[in-house]
Amino acid sequence: MHPFTAKRPPQLAWLLGLAGLIPFVSGALGVWVTPAGWRTLVLEALLDYAALILAFMGAIHWGLALRGESGDLRTQLQLGLSVIPPLLGWLAIAFGVPALLAIPLLLLSFVGLYLADLRAIALGLAPVWYARLRLPLTLIVSLSLLVAWAGVWRG
Repeated sequence: MHPFTAKRPPQLAWLLGLAGLIPFVSGALGVWVTPAGWRTLVLEALLDYAALILAFMGAIHWGLALRGESGDLRTQLQLGLSVIPPLLGWLAIAFGVPALLAIPLLLLSFVGLYLADLRAIALGLAPVWYARLRLPLTLIVSLSLLVAWAGVWRG
């Protein structure tokens, strides 16, 4: 079976994807259980990691665009979309944006990125199995950010 038409993600992709969730889950829980003096550091680490992963995920779309024809509108749109996630991540952690605003921006960015992933799959730019990988990862990232956001609201 061709890797682009396979329905199941490769096992290594699953393992690496799950490993990438560790900072999200531990950061979200850390906001709740870390002593007050360390909470800001834990939250900053979580937000920085989220922004970093948005840049990484945007780069995937850049790579998908490299497979296309340079003059093709689909390819150009994919290239354009590839820079949005890292820019949103950067905005969330730059300029002292309060966590109460940064977290929802990151959350919306991850949801938007998932929708862009589905579009790339529908256009045949990404493998079919990518949706099966991205959905649970996106749900756990989103839940982690919501848990952290609730922790920030709690104070």
